Amino acid sequence: MPKRKNTFSSWRHGLAQRAVHTAWAWVQRTGSVTAEHPGRLRFGAIGEATRLAFPLGTVFGEPWIRLGSHCIIAEQVTLTAGLMPDLDLGPDPILRIGDGVVLGRGSHVIADTTVTIGRDCYFGPYVYVTSTNHSYDDPHEPIGRQWPRMEPVEIGPGCWIGTGAVILPGARIGRNVVVAAGAVVRGTVPDHAVVAGAPAKVVRRWTPEDGWQPPLRTPAPVPIPDGTTPGQLRALAELDESAVARLAELETEG
Repeated sequence: MPKRKNTFSSWRHGLAQRAVHTAWAWVQRTGSVTAEHPGRLRFGAIGEATRLAFPLGTVFGEPWIRLGSHCIIAEQVTLTAGLMPDLDLGPDPILRIGDGVVLGRGSHVIADTTVTIGRDCYFGPYVYVTSTNHSYDDPHEPIGRQWPRMEPVEIGPGCWIGTGAVILPGARIGRNVVVAAGAVVRGTVPDHAVVAGAPAKVVRRWTPEDGWQPPLRTPAPVPIPDGTTPGQLRALAELDESAVARLAELETEG
């Protein structure tokens, strides 16, 4: 026979669950970092409407980190300037993040020397950007004890960096570049390119003379027109295929 449900116990569990969720939402709001509420962190700059979500990842060297405005830094994102905390890195910033940048959950940006991320870049979760790599010149010395190699990293504006991508020291990524999920990027990537693989290679590129090569397989999405109301969107969603086809014909005729 099925067990009888304990209504009181179930109600009590639901109440406790709601209380925990409410408390955690309050902790997340209160623990997030903004220009108005930086907490213990003293960034070289943090722009208007930029927010670092709580819980934070590892953050140090923040006086040499400059964050632009309207950035979204997700939970557990690591931002570091310098090899270790409490170093004097000189008068110039080491890590520069432009306006409107989004860094996905669990991403790391390790700037032992200069790293620059241009405006309006979007990073998926768990992206790893580093200006430092291990060296293994001496075959008799443990690799972890050898002095690392450092090279500046630059990511141009408008890029999309896919989930789990790795950007290695010395990378120079151009403007409006797509880096596929899991790609490992080193060297120079031209503007308006799509790169994929490990090591990453250009698999598609746009130029003024030839457009996209190889050609795109699907048409470009059409943005929702300004002024469209929620009611109009619901009405469109309820149309059947024949009605949509008729609307397309009318648009072509017009």
